[in-house]
Amino acid sequence: MHGLSPQQFTETVSSFLVPYYVSLAVMNGIAALWLWKVPKPTSTIRLFGMAVPSSLVWAAVAVGYLVLAAFSLGGQSLMPQVPQAFRTAVNERTGPVIYTVGTTVLLVVLYLFRAWFVKPTVAWTVWNLMLLFLGLSMPDPNFFAIVAKPDNVPIVALVFLLAFFTWLATERAVENDRRMDAGEPPLEKLDDEKVLVWPDLVYIELICMVALTALLFFWAMWLQAPLEEPASSVKTPNPSKAPWYFLGLQEMLVYYDPWMAGVVLPSLIIVGLMAIPYIDFNKLGNGYYTIKQRKFAYIVFQLGFLELWVTLIVLGTLLRGPNWNFFGPYEYWDAHKVEALNNVNLSEYFWQWWLGKSLPAVPKLEWMLTALPTWISGWLQPMSQFVAILFTRELIGTLSLLFYFIALPPLMALTVFRKFYERMGFIRYMVLANLLLFMASLPIKMILRWSFNLKYLVSIPEYFFNF
Repeated sequence: MHGLSPQQFTETVSSFLVPYYVSLAVMNGIAALWLWKVPKPTSTIRLFGMAVPSSLVWAAVAVGYLVLAAFSLGGQSLMPQVPQAFRTAVNERTGPVIYTVGTTVLLVVLYLFRAWFVKPTVAWTVWNLMLLFLGLSMPDPNFFAIVAKPDNVPIVALVFLLAFFTWLATERAVENDRRMDAGEPPLEKLDDEKVLVWPDLVYIELICMVALTALLFFWAMWLQAPLEEPASSVKTPNPSKAPWYFLGLQEMLVYYDPWMAGVVLPSLIIVGLMAIPYIDFNKLGNGYYTIKQRKFAYIVFQLGFLELWVTLIVLGTLLRGPNWNFFGPYEYWDAHKVEALNNVNLSEYFWQWWLGKSLPAVPKLEWMLTALPTWISGWLQPMSQFVAILFTRELIGTLSLLFYFIALPPLMALTVFRKFYERMGFIRYMVLANLLLFMASLPIKMILRWSFNLKYLVSIPEYFFNF
């Protein structure tokens, strides 16, 4: 029970679940009252072929949450929770591949059927299911130890807030697209009233500041601060994790060399964000939400932010345990768990496995430098050795990277990105193409690692260069 006796754990979970379910009941009760007082086009729901008032449905959901709160007072045996068979199946079948592919598929489905998912009834149903799943999972000791950890509580809250605000922006964009298809102006055009900084904006900000300050006071009194013993160089935590906003970068270290994951890619993210105003040639969508008019920008942003950043933070926070091993959401974080990995570089695949030969020896190039002054040869020696390794032992990896970053952009300009190249010009297009290729290199490296245990395409540890 992670340091707690069964009785203490039951009391701890019950003290959380009872107010949690009661708050969900109040939330749905308010929604039912609102739908009853203010009839809307979505005031009925089709259930089993019958039209049922929405207010009645959500009132029944509120009563159901109150029942769950009552059962949560009855001890571990009566506390509603996810079935053990489901938890075991999730732990056994969940891994980095399933997690990443599943989140990608989910994002694609949400995009394709966005007009259905943004409907208030559908969105409210999905929201309740997410919150219900969280509540039913909390009685599991392993799940509770991860999610209820003081360090992780804000991250779980951020996930739900991110889901809400993503829905809110998407709902606005879908409505604007519908209006523009019908020849009507976007919603933002209808609300173009002049707003003064004082008192309108500053007054709202003041109210928000006071409300959030009060929330932080109550939070600090309810949740213990995640303080541990003083840091010691002889006793490091396992796993040793970066702050949550850097966990995406820490996850990249699994697939990239530190100089790439910690320096190059973060720098490219910053440079890419700075370059957006200069490489964006589509002037539509300025000042209003839309998806149809900016499909390419929308898809790239959602994949880059949600799939290649947020999901990596969630993965590193909730699913990476001791020794940076992957653990299922209901799995005990066993520090003795060892997963044997046989990661192989592309040069080893090419020379040893495919051709059945040993890795070629790096040619000695001293004879080329003997005619040069000593200071010049001393400076050129490491560089010449580096180039010799690139085009002998790492030949196949070098050719692969040259094709990917040099030959692929022109091929893209002649095929799928022809219109982009014609409208952007050479320089802007090349900047865009290389930023996209660097962005795509992360999922490519992840797939190669999972599928073939491929570690590096080019591996030159002699000069600390691995990609």
